[in-house]
Amino acid sequence: MTEADRPSVHASAVKVGERAVLIRGPSGAGKSRLAFDLILAGRSGQLPPAVLVGDDRVRLDTAGGELLVRAVPELAGLIEIRGLGIRGCDFVTEAAVGLVVDLGASDAARLPPPESLQISLFGVSLPRIPVATDQNPFPLVVAALTTTASSSSVNHSGHCGKGIGNHITPTIATE
Repeated sequence: MTEADRPSVHASAVKVGERAVLIRGPSGAGKSRLAFDLILAGRSGQLPPAVLVGDDRVRLDTAGGELLVRAVPELAGLIEIRGLGIRGCDFVTEAAVGLVVDLGASDAARLPPPESLQISLFGVSLPRIPVATDQNPFPLVVAALTTTASSSSVNHSGHCGKGIGNHITPTIATE
């Protein structure tokens, strides 16, 4: 199957550091906005360098046990910026996916169960962030890219001085 024969999917992708963030969701959910926010965060040093792979339509494929995302040639280097229109920017034609963000996800939760934080696409298991329609996805993605996960999604109340809360260390919220 040639590249032109592979169907494209409605998604955006940004390579952040060595891996791409694949952003899925319904039309108008904010895929382009999140993609541009990640690019800006890479430029400011908040995240590793970030560059567009594709906006609105991308192609997915597998190789060597990894999920690859590729720019659709007709849209390569183009991103929609609401209020400005379609703009050109730096891009890469391909990247290995390291995180999937589902905007407008019906299974989004404050403390999501572990099974909702993983997804299998084309036989490749990947970390996933389900994001509610009314939630800003940017802080969640930055947190996922810059922090480590706890050993489980249970309340670690023993880590809090008063024995309440969901805290990482005893120095947080000890009153």
